[in-house]
Amino acid sequence: MLSGLLSDSHAMSFEHLPGLVERHAATAGFTDVRVYLGDLQRDVLRPAAGAGPDDAAGPARRQADLTVEGTVAGRAYQHGTIVVAAGSTEGAHRWWVPLLDGTERLGVLHLAGATDSEDVRDAMVSLASLVAMLVVGARDTSDSYARLARVKPMNVAAEMQWQLMAPRTYVDGNVAVAAAMEPAYEVSGDAYDYATAGDVVHLSLFDAMGHDTAAGLTANLAMGACRNRRRQGVALGDLGAAIELVLLDQFSSERFVTGILADLNTTTGMLSWVNRAHLPPVVIRGRRWTTLLDCPPAHPMGTDLGLPSFVCRDQLQPGDRLVLYSDGITEARNAKGEEFGETAFLDFLVRHHSDGLPVGETLRRLMRSLRAHHDGWLRDDATILLCEWFGPATLSASAAASAPVAGVPRP
Repeated sequence: MLSGLLSDSHAMSFEHLPGLVERHAATAGFTDVRVYLGDLQRDVLRPAAGAGPDDAAGPARRQADLTVEGTVAGRAYQHGTIVVAAGSTEGAHRWWVPLLDGTERLGVLHLAGATDSEDVRDAMVSLASLVAMLVVGARDTSDSYARLARVKPMNVAAEMQWQLMAPRTYVDGNVAVAAAMEPAYEVSGDAYDYATAGDVVHLSLFDAMGHDTAAGLTANLAMGACRNRRRQGVALGDLGAAIELVLLDQFSSERFVTGILADLNTTTGMLSWVNRAHLPPVVIRGRRWTTLLDCPPAHPMGTDLGLPSFVCRDQLQPGDRLVLYSDGITEARNAKGEEFGETAFLDFLVRHHSDGLPVGETLRRLMRSLRAHHDGWLRDDATILLCEWFGPATLSASAAASAPVAGVPRP
């Protein structure tokens, strides 16, 4: 099954994927094979056999969409585990299997078979893993995938942002990173980035002035400058100034961005960061409390005000979750003038952190609550970047317990 599917995938478009999966799954005894992929906001699961919402086949395909909330398929998607599907009987078993590329949740796979055993479930997991890899390999060049993942039209600024952002989920043996942006179809002035280099994970979040295509261009230029200078070896303490020079060269102080630039050493747990006129990072510790990381802020990048920039440091403990976010999360008001608010935001993160949910699922639920608070329409970009540090195997529990919390600024 796997070798045949892999062999055929070398010359495969996204549209061919469902048929190939069905054909090769049959060689292992699987029937009723259906591939469902999550939409942009991860609220619905859509059959991969369909086209996009603007195509003639759209209405028929949309009737077959499955909601993530309140369905068996959605439960498999949320928790990343195999779930027995409705209609399963002895000798006629049905399952929903999560499609995971690493830990990025892409959707679910429906399968049916005559027997349910450990070997059968191992085969299902292997098949789902390969299907997920093939989806990732085909989606970047597929307009069909882009249409499938959307439930409404997207503006140009959001189109640009989503194409340039890093994947929304990343996990290795040291950290888990997840990100979310809203309004998903109109986001413009926010951007996030992360990358690894040896035992260092870089994390950054940018918030550009305005809410239009120009804001998106500014945020993307800042992110591109950050990546470029970082890859040239510019130190964290000098990175903000290097980004500002690029912005000034392009916009001459007419456009600016705020942001947090951070490096996490995954061997020691030492977090270093620079605040460029942005909201302070938050650390969730012990699944029960939070702390704001204080650091003297410099001026927004692009304003050329000449304020000093500080590198601040904080020792994380294993299991800590670091949160970077834009003001659209906490400050935007609904029709009644009520803010979502910092208290509700932090309470939500702590409550769901204590539930032990994956970071990606925590953010999906957070953004769903944020949209509900604002009646489905946000007036400002709302972006969050969350990083959980698992801790090195060599770090003792006593050393972790005694690690300091407060950030210490350094010129």
